[in-house]
Amino acid sequence: MKTKMMLAAAAGAMALAGAGGAVAQDAGWDVARKGDWIVTGRVTQVSSDADDSIMTAAGADSGLDVDVGDSIVPTLGFTYFLTDHVSVEAILGASQHEIRAQGGTTDVAVHETWVLPPVVTLQYRPMPEARVSPYVGAGVNYMVFFEGEDKNGFEVELDDGFGYALQAGADVALTGPWTLNLDVKRVWFDTDATINGGALEADVGLDPWVVSLGIGRKF
Repeated sequence: MKTKMMLAAAAGAMALAGAGGAVAQDAGWDVARKGDWIVTGRVTQVSSDADDSIMTAAGADSGLDVDVGDSIVPTLGFTYFLTDHVSVEAILGASQHEIRAQGGTTDVAVHETWVLPPVVTLQYRPMPEARVSPYVGAGVNYMVFFEGEDKNGFEVELDDGFGYALQAGADVALTGPWTLNLDVKRVWFDTDATINGGALEADVGLDPWVVSLGIGRKF
């Protein structure tokens, strides 16, 4: 269900982008060009479809799967225009997630952690002067887990590491330097979870959808 919702949001972003045929030309908004910045404040939902099996140290299936809760947080995006059509974006924000072990009649919280997932993408903008200016991007991220809190007698360790991301979105010109931004990212990242000193283990494909809506300003 979460994946379908995220795909619908991505489709909405591209449909919105396709509707933006109007060009700036004295229309009351500023076009970002080479050397400009756009700083965007967003509300972001981070959702993972992780459901990987939890294994014993001997490699047997424990009958439990990993579930990672969603998180809605404020984030900032910083976009620099290398050319009129090519930009680079970095996002800043941290999200908090509850991790549960589920299976059969078991549904128990085992850990809660904050995640700092900085993502840097290179973007292409085919219609930079349109009122609705779409873009696509690709890049890398680094997941950092911090301030973890174990739950219900479990001890959980999560490995930091690199992943990669794809992106689609659109900037909708409002007035002057202000824009409305819709952005959808899919991040691919696996982490090794070690539970109770290695008694249980899981190779968790977090692979979150990162869906954002926000307001930006050109500088």
